Amino acid sequence: MKPTALQLGIRRRQIGCLCAAVALLASSPASAHPHVWATVRSEIVFGPDHKIIGIRQAWTFDEFYTAMAIQGLDTNGDGVYSKEELAPLAKVNVESLHEFGYFTFVHFGDDNKPLPLGAPKDYWVEYQDPVSTLHFTLPLKTPLDPRPRPVAVDVYDPTFFVAFGFAKKDPVKVSGSIPADCKVELEKPDAEAAADAKALTEAFFSQLGPNSNFGSQFAQTVNITCKK
Repeated sequence: MKPTALQLGIRRRQIGCLCAAVALLASSPASAHPHVWATVRSEIVFGPDHKIIGIRQAWTFDEFYTAMAIQGLDTNGDGVYSKEELAPLAKVNVESLHEFGYFTFVHFGDDNKPLPLGAPKDYWVEYQDPVSTLHFTLPLKTPLDPRPRPVAVDVYDPTFFVAFGFAKKDPVKVSGSIPADCKVELEKPDAEAAADAKALTEAFFSQLGPNSNFGSQFAQTVNITCKK
């Protein structure tokens, strides 16, 4: 299976650490996907003309991934991981995520084809022991008026190497000028699909083709709907 963005990001920055992680996972009896867990907070950004102009993401990664990712980045040895020291990690993550659509897919109405997104802006990594959070903003290439048709923002890894889940507190918010007759709501994930996935082995995932979209069934979705 083709590596995911986070795998590529780790490989590019510290291949030795990834090898250690793979060895540990392979020796575990419960080594099936997912291998990385991320808590999602999304912000829908509206412009002054009431159109959606971007999606602001904050993904908090689990302790294991964090320990692997920040290794060696405390360059001054003061025990504090500053924003500047973590800048290389932020850069390699957003660059490697490009190939995978930044795990963020915006749909307008019934159109299955995601809308095009621009390059991420304002990206940075924050470390709060023992986890790290990747912040970035994805602009829509064309501002989108949500009033004619519903808008859905999905967050997921097509390969399911990374499992995303919305935060229990403040999972989604809005900034800017949202139309008065519109609302933003979370869609409840498919609990049955998540339960079935726990029974799958790593052998199952290794047989999936490079264009597999298996992870879409675990999408974390924000819906923007407006009264007509």
